[in-house]
Amino acid sequence: MLRPHISPEILPVTEPMLEPLYRVYIHNDDVTPMDFVVYTLEKIFFISPPEAINIMFAAHYTGLAYVQTLPKPEAQARIGKAHFAAGLEGFPLHFTMELEE
Repeated sequence: MLRPHISPEILPVTEPMLEPLYRVYIHNDDVTPMDFVVYTLEKIFFISPPEAINIMFAAHYTGLAYVQTLPKPEAQARIGKAHFAAGLEGFPLHFTMELEE
């Protein structure tokens, strides 16, 4: 009985496509209470209390502070939640994001 010669097909190994990462920033304002900012950083961005306080003070003194780097959909979702929560309380708390290079 003859067996057909079958050679395995060699496929190139490709890297999985990763979501582009975005840097999230918090902007200072003169209305939003500091404790609300810290609470938002802890509960929405899952930042530890000491780091949330550091970020809040950095934004307070410099006008802008880095929060964290996330995939675009996650950054958009967390920023949306933070803006929504701030809006419910009547605060102008504002976050932005930019593509990480």
